[in-house]
Amino acid sequence: MMKRILSLLAVLFVTAGIRAEKMNVIFETDMGNDVDDALAIDMLYKYNKQGRINLMAVMLNKEGEFPSKYIDLLNTWYGQKRIPIGVSPRDDRSRVAGANYTQVIVESKDEKGKPLYKRSIKDYSTLLPAVKLYRKLLAKADDASVTIVSVGFSTNLALLMDSQADEYSTLSGMELIKKKVARLVTMAGHMENPKYAEYNVVNDIKACQRVYAEWPTPIYTSPFELGLQIRYPARSIENDFTWTAHHPIVDSYKAYLKKIEDRPTWDLTAVLYAIDPQQFFNISPAGRIVVTDEGYTHYTKEAGGNHFYLFVTPEQAKAILDYFVTMITKKP
Repeated sequence: MMKRILSLLAVLFVTAGIRAEKMNVIFETDMGNDVDDALAIDMLYKYNKQGRINLMAVMLNKEGEFPSKYIDLLNTWYGQKRIPIGVSPRDDRSRVAGANYTQVIVESKDEKGKPLYKRSIKDYSTLLPAVKLYRKLLAKADDASVTIVSVGFSTNLALLMDSQADEYSTLSGMELIKKKVARLVTMAGHMENPKYAEYNVVNDIKACQRVYAEWPTPIYTSPFELGLQIRYPARSIENDFTWTAHHPIVDSYKAYLKKIEDRPTWDLTAVLYAIDPQQFFNISPAGRIVVTDEGYTHYTKEAGGNHFYLFVTPEQAKAILDYFVTMITKKP
């Protein structure tokens, strides 16, 4: 089934005129605040292993010690421990609706009292701040070759914009972005409700305002209402992973929620659009998204604008959900 889906996607890539070569991807995440980040990174690991993308790094915009340890744990479990991790500069505590599953999973023990999941990094103090790692990787990348998928706060992106020449590049942050980044794909905002302060926006309103006002490449946004329409089924978490005794994403899902339930696929939709554009989604006309001081997001159609947002029909939503379940339940 999965091979047929991937073959169809390859054909669609060609007929849509989209470059079929491997895509450079940097994943920007507030891992630990909601479990959709964990489901989304599962997809990226699999795309990376399939050779469809080059997952250049995972950048964290979530505060604390456990997100980086958790990503190291996932890198190790998925057999991709060479993927670099950029750490967050944030001190402010972000709001978490459920348990901080990154800490729960990192601290999980087996029946002998040993860590349930292995990690590979010996000294986490050696990890670069996200902005430094961005500059290091972008400096080496081909021009216009990088897609950034941001499914958390805009803190790191704004800091990258403000960065100056360093040991990695003589270019400023804005110059590096213009030269190396093809597009930014975000999960943010609410385009149907002009007075909805969406979570990713309000955790750093000023940074989000800067990104939408000044980011120099096209921005494609998967808004709150899209992921809300497509809910990953609890029955899949409960029944579709019997091929392994322990799965870090499944355990994360269970740790985050007191009761397993269908969850919106906010971050997954951004990842899917970044890797498989066109066939699953409708795209708004070119326009401009403005972030207000209250954290509201307002879209206006504008000729020559470089902001777009995604939306789906019920039929597309069903196809996307089927794809997610097929992709995520497959052995890595």
